[in-house]
Amino acid sequence: MLTFQDLYETYAPDVYRFAVWLAGDQSEAEDITSETFVRAWVHIDRIRTETLKGYLFAIARNLFLEQQRKRKRHVVLHDIYPDPAPGPGKVIEARLQIRNIQQVLDTFPEVDRTAFILRIQHELPYDEIARVLRISLTNTKVKVHRIRKQLFSLCMEKEARQ
Repeated sequence: MLTFQDLYETYAPDVYRFAVWLAGDQSEAEDITSETFVRAWVHIDRIRTETLKGYLFAIARNLFLEQQRKRKRHVVLHDIYPDPAPGPGKVIEARLQIRNIQQVLDTFPEVDRTAFILRIQHELPYDEIARVLRISLTNTKVKVHRIRKQLFSLCMEKEARQ
């Protein structure tokens, strides 16, 4: 029998990474992750996709979309106190690269980003992604391909500048 602890320990890292990619904020991702597991456990008997992992991703996505709708009514506050501790050069370079990727991803609609993240970061099969997003298999593949193409162009531009 599946216990809550087994469920959480098995899937929490993947759900958290997915939530970070969706929200772009670690604290918001932590909230999404914890709420995902609470909702999943309460409704464990109502799995609507073929895998538990896909079901958890669907819950996390719905929570993110719910927060986005609520956030439209709030004013964004910017952090004016950046972290004063400098990190090693490689950490900064990696963060800049992730930020550039996030900026490119932010230019795409949410459903496109979600399809890409589920495929690349979480290695879900295209048919499972299509079920989670409730779109066709072909549409899923096109969405992932478009973002891959855009990121490839970004990398090529960066190399040309160096």
